[in-house]
Amino acid sequence: MTAMTSSGSSPATSSTAAPRSASGDLVTSQGKTSIADSVVQKIAGISAREVSGVHNLGGGASRTFGSIKERIPGSSGPSVSQGVTVEVGEKQAAIDLDVVVEYGVAIADLAQSIRRNVVGSVERMTGLQVTEVNISVDDIHIPSDDDEGSQEPSRVQ
Repeated sequence: MTAMTSSGSSPATSSTAAPRSASGDLVTSQGKTSIADSVVQKIAGISAREVSGVHNLGGGASRTFGSIKERIPGSSGPSVSQGVTVEVGEKQAAIDLDVVVEYGVAIADLAQSIRRNVVGSVERMTGLQVTEVNISVDDIHIPSDDDEGSQEPSRVQ
């Protein structure tokens, strides 16, 4: 992720960025609005999962831990921020996503759709400028992986 300065600006920030309307300012003469990393994580996680072709978020270990956690009585269910890492400054956010894609999906097109949806949701809901969305494709989901009753095919030796 791009490091942000204490003012929330990134070295890659362009001076040609569109000016914000008064309703989108997080720092005003009347006070400052700060947004927790966990809020941006949840928004990014939900908006990434909304994209058709995304099977799940998170690396293998985090998905395994998440599925165990879901089975514990009284747990809050699946974590929407699983597989999402964020850095939030005063005015900007950078987001990393670990994605499991459905087999057969064009990964480059899917990544573009994920970025568009995540950036749009985070910027609209928080007023933060999203400087980058890095996507790591960790696995491909094959529908036959869901068949618990299926047995391994016999191997010819």
